[in-house]
Amino acid sequence: MLVVMSDATTPIRLPDDIRGCHALLEEFAYTVAELQQKNETLDRENQDWKLAYKELLQRAFRRRSERYIEDPDQLKLDFGDSADVADAAEGLHDAVEEAEQRVPEHTRRRPKRKPRSEKLPEHLPRVEFDAPVPESVSHCPEHGPRKVIGHDTVETLEFERPKLWVRVTKYPKFICEGAPECGVGSPERATGLVEGDRYGTSIAAEVVAGKFGYHQPIYRLQDYFAGSGWTPSRSTLCNLLAGVGFVVRPLVEYFKQSVLSDRVLGTDDTRVTLLLPKEIPKPDPADPRSVRIHDVLSKAVADGRPSISARMWVYRGVTVPLNVFDFTVSWHRDGPEEFLTDYRGTLMADCYSGYEAIALGSNGQIRRGSCNAHARRKIFDARDGHPLEASLVLAKYQQLYDLEARAKDFSPEARLALRQAEAVPIWTSLGEWLGEERFAGVLPKSRFGKALGYLRNHWDALRLYLHDGLVPIDNNDAEQLMKQVALGRKNWLFIGSVPAGGRAADFLTLVTSAVRNDLDVWLYVKDVLDQLLAGSTDYASLRPDVWKRSHPEAVRTYRVEERRDRASRKQRRRAARRRPPPSAAN
Repeated sequence: MLVVMSDATTPIRLPDDIRGCHALLEEFAYTVAELQQKNETLDRENQDWKLAYKELLQRAFRRRSERYIEDPDQLKLDFGDSADVADAAEGLHDAVEEAEQRVPEHTRRRPKRKPRSEKLPEHLPRVEFDAPVPESVSHCPEHGPRKVIGHDTVETLEFERPKLWVRVTKYPKFICEGAPECGVGSPERATGLVEGDRYGTSIAAEVVAGKFGYHQPIYRLQDYFAGSGWTPSRSTLCNLLAGVGFVVRPLVEYFKQSVLSDRVLGTDDTRVTLLLPKEIPKPDPADPRSVRIHDVLSKAVADGRPSISARMWVYRGVTVPLNVFDFTVSWHRDGPEEFLTDYRGTLMADCYSGYEAIALGSNGQIRRGSCNAHARRKIFDARDGHPLEASLVLAKYQQLYDLEARAKDFSPEARLALRQAEAVPIWTSLGEWLGEERFAGVLPKSRFGKALGYLRNHWDALRLYLHDGLVPIDNNDAEQLMKQVALGRKNWLFIGSVPAGGRAADFLTLVTSAVRNDLDVWLYVKDVLDQLLAGSTDYASLRPDVWKRSHPEAVRTYRVEERRDRASRKQRRRAARRRPPPSAAN
């Protein structure tokens, strides 16, 4: 037996026979292979940590953008000359060629840019002033006073703070002379938002538009009105909001039923901070929502917490141009489950498991659609770890979104036909790619592995839009509505009570639905309050898309033009990307 000292001064006994040496060598080989495997795992984990660190830096300091433009030259790096790399590069080249195919019928001419007009709006009132004239200009030393032969006109836009005024309404009182038994008669008082009708609908509409349209907290609105000569208390403004919430509740409920009649709904949620009340409201056994509120608040009080993380949900109709918000005290699925009790159609949402349970419990009445923007974003965020494989998937998604851009103005039937003819083959090719060996080697727990897992696990839901021309490819329109909540949350910070959360959801419903239909929020809310206080129950005429037809002066036409110009620029960029490069054209 030969004894050898290792680097760690640990003796290693080498056997004398050949068989023993072979056994020892096999043990060493196994140990080396095990160490190599551990080293590869550590390298992968290190790469994942680097990607996570990079993502945190991007969230904190950089602009978040998922714009992806495939360039075959940008990936010409030395990854070796193995067969796997060659196959991946060949697949990437094919994907780029497919993505860059020109679509002749979609090529547009760039519209001529309208000359910018600096003229001030004609409808604004003009107040004329004479410019001060020094005597050296109006009088000549030799000839005396000069004659005016005309004027050069300079128009300057001026601003005045909002003017407040008090409307004094006189209600006459009548009696029968000599007949006191008839009593005193007087016209019926108009219904007001608060007791005594001290504040008109114009004030209330400004408070609603200020807080939920321009995201100003109550204390800033207090300063805003103080600048015009009236300094209301914060409780007065809160009471105004409570009065408006009571008046518009039936209208918001009508909006909810209108949205639930849509064949396709998009939904999303975000958190809001809810302060805990001093007294927990008693639950109503017949109302599951009140039971949930009692349970959540009681547990938070028992834990000694000053607040909880509540949720604001949105349900966006695709063909019904309304957004309906809902407030719940938790992220439990009973919130959307209650809202969607009578819904029959397609629900577009993220991968929250509660939606899966709702769809499964609907007996096939609700079809579950997933958001392709989520799937694409996960691949995009993990692309640094597997650049070639990620480029293959992103190139396919680029083709899919180009198709949707072409079909944006199509009818649902024409859009469905285009998807069946051109999008289905792309999905088939993507499915074949995911089954190839180049993707089989990706570790499931790596960032890219999780992204691929998301794609595979929601495969059917991601492809649901291929079978219905009304279903969008993603849920971005609903998700972008969460920015309204986030902007407000950053300013007013928290919600003071459960009833206030419900009112906030109703106000967001009115304001975002008006903005979606390009309306002036103040004009719309004021007229809605005037009609509801007058006793109107014609809620159909108060829908923003219907109301705007009889109030063209309230439509913000500049928003319509901006959206049209932005869509046109986007279409031109996509069409230019699909054109072949000059070298290929020649």
